[in-house]
Amino acid sequence: MASFTASLSRPPSPLLQTPAATASTVYIPLSFASRGLYFSVPRPSFRSLQGTCSRGGVAAFVTKATSAGAASAAAEKKANPERVQRVHSIEEFDAALQAAKNRLVVVEFAASDSDQSSQIYPFMVELSRTCSDVDFLLVMGDESEATRALCEREKIDKVPHFSFYKGMEKIHEEEAIGPDQLMGDVLYYGDSHSAVEQLHSGEDVQKLIEDHKADHKLIVLDVGLKHCGPCVKVYPTVVKLSRQMDTVVFARMNGDENDSCMRFLRDMNVVEVPTFLFIRDGEICGRYVGSGKGELIGEILRYQGVRVTY
Repeated sequence: MASFTASLSRPPSPLLQTPAATASTVYIPLSFASRGLYFSVPRPSFRSLQGTCSRGGVAAFVTKATSAGAASAAAEKKANPERVQRVHSIEEFDAALQAAKNRLVVVEFAASDSDQSSQIYPFMVELSRTCSDVDFLLVMGDESEATRALCEREKIDKVPHFSFYKGMEKIHEEEAIGPDQLMGDVLYYGDSHSAVEQLHSGEDVQKLIEDHKADHKLIVLDVGLKHCGPCVKVYPTVVKLSRQMDTVVFARMNGDENDSCMRFLRDMNVVEVPTFLFIRDGEICGRYVGSGKGELIGEILRYQGVRVTY
């Protein structure tokens, strides 16, 4: 089954006369697109990222797991019990979504004979221990007629399949993803406690700018789309930087969230995402297009007055 990102990843119309999209960006197929600079940069790997969850919420950081010994591992599991709820029917599934209210719910649809399901499940368990504001569900599609009916209703025909829900609505889905993609998705769609301000309209952007005219802080606005792979990939880096750079204000907007956000993208001539806008004293002083961790950090430092040599 095709993922939601497929339609966003298609090459732009020849009418736009833009370069071919890269793995680090996604084109926005809008008629207002205009020619600009396009950067081809590598995606950050899971190994290069410090983790993105904590016991207090999905937005803090967790270091990479190490084999510290059986005793410490047992103590860790006791302190942070597994929070993956296994559901066995449509009724249990709907009840779990309803109980979650507006929290992010991550559902793995798996099968007992799927090696990929077996490989990704332990990582989801670790996420469940550290991301206390996200609910995790497991559905074994070949368990019974009831779980097969649930998979059929949710249109699941391949496993492992991850679906993301908020407010009883499916907001995203992925097939056969690895730990880095799962971690990025959980953070991107469940972020509610980080230092990254979530903006939902052009008016929100204007208010943020006004709020920081007096302190002269640099604003880094991450503009993306809901189902943009590169946007998800770079977001853990954005969250980490927001915690480390207290002299910089980090914010995010999904351009396809509503008409106001889309108008903002059109007004800013954003035709490729992720695009990072750098704003100071009420003026846009530059932008960076791409999902390269090192390049993004370099651009932020440059607009902070630090001399950067590439």
